[in-house]
Amino acid sequence: MSDLYTLSKIRTDYLRDNYLFVGADGNIGRAWKEAAEAFGFRLNQSSPSRYQVPGVSCNENLKEAIVGTDIICTDSIPSSMIEDFKDYQISKELMSIANENAILNPCPPFYKGEEVTEDVINSDYFVGYEFKKNLLRVQQAILIYCLST
Repeated sequence: MSDLYTLSKIRTDYLRDNYLFVGADGNIGRAWKEAAEAFGFRLNQSSPSRYQVPGVSCNENLKEAIVGTDIICTDSIPSSMIEDFKDYQISKELMSIANENAILNPCPPFYKGEEVTEDVINSDYFVGYEFKKNLLRVQQAILIYCLST
């Protein structure tokens, strides 16, 4: 939710953007799926098929999947899956084939040389660490809402 809140501050049509999740089925992928269902934006995934988030369209070819994408989200790759995800690393070159003004939003902790390359983290595609500054604000708002209902 905090990522969507932050996106709403920097992208006019963030709910019309095309999102791509690159990672394995887990809490981050499922959170993006739930957000897509709740807010109505388009979410696809790129990963080996055995790591597909249930109910999310998955393209195993990352180079094909990234075409037409505006927001690329990643998750950390567990050490047991590193070999399976060796062809799913987001680089500056890959970002250049996404839509114009596409951004990379890796979920921390992210690791250069695993799910992202150093050159993409040092590029304008990377949203930066500013995205996480709203995390506490959004968590507090959710707690206040839950406690007041």
